[in-house]
Amino acid sequence: MKITRLETIRLGRHPHSLWLRIHTDDGLIGLGETSYAPRAVSALIHDDLAPLLLGRSPLDIERHWHTMFAAVNAFGFGGAETRAISAVDIALWDIAGQYTGQPIYNLLGGRSRDRIPIYNTCLGHGANQDAQTWMEGRAGQLAEDLLHHGVSAMKIWPFDLPPGPTNAETGAPSPVRHYLDKDTSKRGVACVEAVRAAVGDKMQIAIEGNARWNLPAAIEIARALEPYNIMWLEEMIPPDNVESYARLKAESRIPLCVSERLFTRFGFRRVVEANAADIIIPDISWTGGISETRKICAHADTYYLPVTAHDATGPVALWAAAHLMLHIPNAMILETVRAYYDGWYNDVVTERIPISAGMLSLPQKPGLGVALREEVLNWPDARIEDGSSNE
Repeated sequence: MKITRLETIRLGRHPHSLWLRIHTDDGLIGLGETSYAPRAVSALIHDDLAPLLLGRSPLDIERHWHTMFAAVNAFGFGGAETRAISAVDIALWDIAGQYTGQPIYNLLGGRSRDRIPIYNTCLGHGANQDAQTWMEGRAGQLAEDLLHHGVSAMKIWPFDLPPGPTNAETGAPSPVRHYLDKDTSKRGVACVEAVRAAVGDKMQIAIEGNARWNLPAAIEIARALEPYNIMWLEEMIPPDNVESYARLKAESRIPLCVSERLFTRFGFRRVVEANAADIIIPDISWTGGISETRKICAHADTYYLPVTAHDATGPVALWAAAHLMLHIPNAMILETVRAYYDGWYNDVVTERIPISAGMLSLPQKPGLGVALREEVLNWPDARIEDGSSNE
């Protein structure tokens, strides 16, 4: 079996997403995904990675990973380069599962659990306006609704609410803020208080920082939230300075969760070994795919650190992360966005991911267990690049 084509798909309606389909001469098609800078990632795949893959066996996944990484690492691997590798790696694992007739979690060595708890990142999309609900002062109402549907953990970012140079709903990047005013602090704490007043400790609350705060402000937020039994503080400062995260961890009694923005095991090694995090949160579609994220999780496990996988990026990434999280022993909980998995994810892929009563499981289907809908290729806003071994 040989790789014959690499096909990338972008959609105008989802401008941050990129899907990759790897075709083989056996007729198997592996599906991968990444997000952000999709035009750049697509160019990298076709110009730099495809020549390393075409005509070769898709089953040599480890060899391909190191060959691709060596090629991009000659000029610096972070960013679009590692996103491109991530999409390829996920697609290759999908092919391997289809070829062997096994789910990816079986190829990894089987499951450590049959299902994993999820939490809801309270974004909004389409008919689901979870973000608007809590941002407009109804966080307690949202918590009650989530509990009604079996979800007992939620993530919000109340300290990012306007006024301020942020895009609080979408999580768009903004410069680090070097001052936490009293009104912002009170507003953030009030949102958490509303959840506790409505449902008590039945709901776990994670606080997203979006890497928008400097160290003193992050410490101030952590201390203000200590009475409220917070599940974790996530990305309160940018992950570039590990020593600052270690200082924040020493000042906070709330667990720190770090960081979907880190690339490969080399980025996470510094965080783990510097005692700068309590929970590790890689994004499988950014940090190197299934192959690399598995190694990150194993490294965390040697330090007895739990792992949660980042979502909010796309349906294929969620399916891939679910396979890994069912497999690894130190999985804690899995990020999901119900506005997405009840919404646009199902427009793009063939299967609805199985979530019930706050738990996610996966079927006994080969590979990822999901494919891109064929009609997506004919959507008027679809942009397809297709490279083959015959070109």
